[in-house]
Amino acid sequence: MRGMRMIGRRSMLAAGALLATTRAIRPASAALPVPPGHSLNFRLVRHGTEIGRHTVSFEQNGDSLTVHGAVDATVTLVSIPIVRYQHRVTELWHGDTLVSLSGETIKNGDREWVNARRDSEGLAVTGSKTQRYIAPEGIGGTSYWNQHLLKGPMISCEDGVLLRPKVELHPSEEIPLASGATIAADHYNLSGPFSVDLWYDHSATWASLALTAADGSTVHYERL
Repeated sequence: MRGMRMIGRRSMLAAGALLATTRAIRPASAALPVPPGHSLNFRLVRHGTEIGRHTVSFEQNGDSLTVHGAVDATVTLVSIPIVRYQHRVTELWHGDTLVSLSGETIKNGDREWVNARRDSEGLAVTGSKTQRYIAPEGIGGTSYWNQHLLKGPMISCEDGVLLRPKVELHPSEEIPLASGATIAADHYNLSGPFSVDLWYDHSATWASLALTAADGSTVHYERL
């Protein structure tokens, strides 16, 4: 889970570059793993207690795909909130090319943001913790729904930083769903600039996530 930017000649060039790109790439339905029902829903669990929800919704329009992600979580101590986390991100794809990404995250009142938009130079990224840069081609954000993006660098959907985690594949294992059932899923560990474990079922659909919170506790996802 790591502002918003001249009408004139530069914008015209950007529009031309985008049009050329969209003509050359494959349809979104062939390139990206959109789940059945066009949504993913998880509950976040810490010490056996639900602390929030993470939802991802998909809107397809021809060869365009818009993906909306939302996370809301609260950790309490003796009924007093000690951690509040809210995250929103929107991605626009044409085929398997990321055209734009915008996100905002509020952690205990502190705001972080990212904005990425494709222009004549490529995918230009700015964020609350980075200066403007042109992202490598084939990149995506740390929204995790697209397993294929584990193969390369990532844009933090919180603050725009370019991340290059080490990715290690572990053996397939059974993981729990929120219903109490289990499914077989491939396990990936990402380490380096951040640490997170991810699971994808055998249809390449995002199945779970686990991370270590600041207090050392583990937060894990159960798919609804």
